[in-house]
Amino acid sequence: MPAFDPVPAPARRERAGARILARAGGAAIAYRTLAGAAPGIVFLGGYRSDMGGTKALFLEEYCRRLGRAYVRFDYFGHGGSSGDFAEGTIGRWAEDAVSVIDSLTYGPQILVGSSLGGWIMLLAALARPERIGALVGVAAAPDFTEDLLWPRLGEAQRRELIEAGRVTLPSSYDPGGYPYTRGLIEDGRRHLLLRGSIPIAGPVRLLHGMRDNSVPWQRSLDLADRLAGDDVAVILVKDGDHRLSRDADLARLARTLNGLAPDIKP
Repeated sequence: MPAFDPVPAPARRERAGARILARAGGAAIAYRTLAGAAPGIVFLGGYRSDMGGTKALFLEEYCRRLGRAYVRFDYFGHGGSSGDFAEGTIGRWAEDAVSVIDSLTYGPQILVGSSLGGWIMLLAALARPERIGALVGVAAAPDFTEDLLWPRLGEAQRRELIEAGRVTLPSSYDPGGYPYTRGLIEDGRRHLLLRGSIPIAGPVRLLHGMRDNSVPWQRSLDLADRLAGDDVAVILVKDGDHRLSRDADLARLARTLNGLAPDIKP
């Protein structure tokens, strides 16, 4: 069992057709957009996942059917975006998300964050509260570097992380394992959210599988308790895994979005 087993990285599909958003320092963020009505939807993927994953593509088709605006993109070091994955941090990926919201969307947005993306969506919502209509977390993993990854490292692994700057842990999704860096851990500590109240007052829906072996479903309960607003619902899926990407899971995600959109004023 790895310390934190992220959403699997799918085959790098559609990279050649992606558009590029220039970022500071010469970085390039790959993205795809769908024109449509507000509120738009922005998908925030998981650790080492990319915008060609099952949920990202499902949401694009969902938005196309409804005539709703949509954006999916790759964080720095992911998929078709530039950069070395090992140099990525929570703060940098959150800045990518805010840049996408600022540059590629208009009007209120519903952020859908999967796993790591659930942490990123919260940070983005705190940075741009006036732009966020609602949040939907799918196995949201705020603070995972501190609460899920660090406690499960053995003494030798912690020493390797500190001295060498990185450690590679086994993953059921990649025979080569997944790298985690000291920079990721240290930066994560600067962005912890579950230590106090989170001043997000808008609607939040948190979907979580009770057979999630990567992010315990109790994490969504903890998050719900920390959110300042009252319009928060946790939806537990008894037989659901970490990905929540089965047909039934995707249909549940669509129903969740259907329930949120009518209450958000364009």
